[in-house]
Amino acid sequence: MNFDNLHQILRSLYEQMMPLCGDMAGVAKGIAGLGALFYVAYRVWQSLARAEPIDVFPMLRPFAIGLCIMFFPTVVLGTINSIMSPVVQGTAKMLEAETLDMNRYREQKDKLEYEAMMRNPETAYLVSNEEFDKQLEELGWSPGDMVTMYIERGMYNMKKGIRDFFREILELMFQAAALVIDTIRTFFLVVLAILGPIAFAISVWDGFQSTLTQWFCRYIQVYLWLPVSDIFSTILAKIQVLMLQSDIERMQADPNFSLDSSDGVYIVFMIIGIIGYFTIPTVAGWIIQAGGMGSYGRGVTQLAGRGAALAGGVAGAAAGNAAGRVGRAGINMGKAAWNHTAGRLLKRK
Repeated sequence: MNFDNLHQILRSLYEQMMPLCGDMAGVAKGIAGLGALFYVAYRVWQSLARAEPIDVFPMLRPFAIGLCIMFFPTVVLGTINSIMSPVVQGTAKMLEAETLDMNRYREQKDKLEYEAMMRNPETAYLVSNEEFDKQLEELGWSPGDMVTMYIERGMYNMKKGIRDFFREILELMFQAAALVIDTIRTFFLVVLAILGPIAFAISVWDGFQSTLTQWFCRYIQVYLWLPVSDIFSTILAKIQVLMLQSDIERMQADPNFSLDSSDGVYIVFMIIGIIGYFTIPTVAGWIIQAGGMGSYGRGVTQLAGRGAALAGGVAGAAAGNAAGRVGRAGINMGKAAWNHTAGRLLKRK
């Protein structure tokens, strides 16, 4: 599953939904026009009643908002997106650079791990079929040794398979968490964009002037979710790069270095990343304050806690299930290896 394509679909969805703003412009014009009538009439009659000169400048506010409503997709959304787009592009380049470094170091680590296994005669047969057949020939087709080799190789493959399974599950959950945040972000932006002209029209009325400011704050805050998400992913990628560099240096210095501990640390950081993704709305709220988003932040925090508990529960259940099957698998592999060995001995005779 390519998650990058799903993120691109969300980008195109936002762009395709923008023309719907024009459908709301007609309704917004009526609301804003009626509000402007009451707005101007109230101030004119107030000035006349007090025998004061009429101040024309404050009365220009409804007309300025009306112009914004008429050209909402280009003047309002186009301006905000143009200003915020360099921020998104900058964080995306940071993430891309760290991801490329991480993939390069991961390939180097896998190559060094394979070479280290091949250099050791006691472990070369675990990763190479040629070495496995060669060692069988050197042992002289001893049934006991062949059974032991089959069991050891089967246990190694099982251990590696379980480790890769946990890694793939956590990476899938990590990508899913990023997709959830991006989907919610796109939904909020689309709703704010489509109903933006209505919010502008309501702000013309007395008592609702803060609606305009709140709309801008909320739109910018939700828009910043993507840059904050990219920065968070960049930090995690940098941590993985530093871990891979440390493992590569240790493998080059010590051929007997074990990678089991580093794999455990990698899994822990993946769980931290899954939880951390759901704190992105809170971090974006620190950059720009928007009223009314606190309850959502608390809901996301609770969801993150439940997601962490779910991830731990799934990992624990899978580990217990795998551990329970290891013993039975060892017995089955021993039987299969003995049957295979006996069959090959009979063929030789």
